[in-house]
Amino acid sequence: MRLRHLLLLGLAALVAAVLIWRLAFAPLDVATVTPQRGTAAEVVYATGTVEPEKWAKVVALSRKRITKLCDCEGKPVKAGDQLGQLDDVEERSTLRELEARRARLESDVERTRGLVSRAAATQTALDQLVTQLAEYEARIAAQEDRIADLVLRAPMDGVVLRKDGEVGEIAGIGVSDVLFWVGQPKPLRIVADVNEEDIPRVKTGQKVLIRNEGFKDHPLAGTVGDMTPKGDPATKTFRVYLNLPLETPLKIGMSVEANIVTREKADALLIPAEALAGDKAFVLSDGRLKAIAVKTGIRGTRAVEVLEGLTAQDIVASPALPAFREGLRAKGVSR
Repeated sequence: MRLRHLLLLGLAALVAAVLIWRLAFAPLDVATVTPQRGTAAEVVYATGTVEPEKWAKVVALSRKRITKLCDCEGKPVKAGDQLGQLDDVEERSTLRELEARRARLESDVERTRGLVSRAAATQTALDQLVTQLAEYEARIAAQEDRIADLVLRAPMDGVVLRKDGEVGEIAGIGVSDVLFWVGQPKPLRIVADVNEEDIPRVKTGQKVLIRNEGFKDHPLAGTVGDMTPKGDPATKTFRVYLNLPLETPLKIGMSVEANIVTREKADALLIPAEALAGDKAFVLSDGRLKAIAVKTGIRGTRAVEVLEGLTAQDIVASPALPAFREGLRAKGVSR
């Protein structure tokens, strides 16, 4: 029994010794890459949404019940076409009252004018009636404008891109303010927000690489168009308009991520950005890691241009881990 215990203790000691040796002396498995030649690109990141270049919202100017909406979503319309109607019963009743008073005043003006011609009334009395009549004419015109505002009309030639609200609902409150979006479905653009520290590098005409989750396998591109002269001090961003080609598969209202290419260099020596630890990279040489000072150029989101310090033949550890140190025994594992 005692011999058995001694054997078990010896086996445990051997296992512990092997583990200690592996931790202390066995080479560390390190993922490696070799620098590659390619195009280095410096980009500015932006997010935005797709919208038509020409479009407009149709809103309810008054808090009124919807009495009529056209069945026109996705259909072409002409400027001035009626899209909907808000309840105007109260406004038309007021208009009839004003018209009745105007008719009475017109009769009074004609009667008083006849009396003035026979010297049976004063010119002052006639002038007062004429002034009152002009006032009611102005009130009627204003009331007719109020009634006209309750008719929702297309502001431009185009397509009804979206219709919100239903007959019987109250318009003019919250999300119900906008009842129709009318515009031209082509051409499209992206309205993007760019951080204020990046906007000095953005110029008209620069190439833009676009990403949307619905088109992962489709390369999407555009160009920088206009940008707002004034930024938003609350969000610290500037609005930039990105032009899209006519054949773009993106749809109106989609959200996208955009990389605006501000600088580009062909045939550059590139390593993954994660291979750098500050200004150094770790190269695998003779079974050990060697820290190399690297001078970099263009820094992209995924790759960094190497100007000095590395060659295309070097085996570079990537990613560079915090545990890496000069002289550490390592074994390369290709990625």
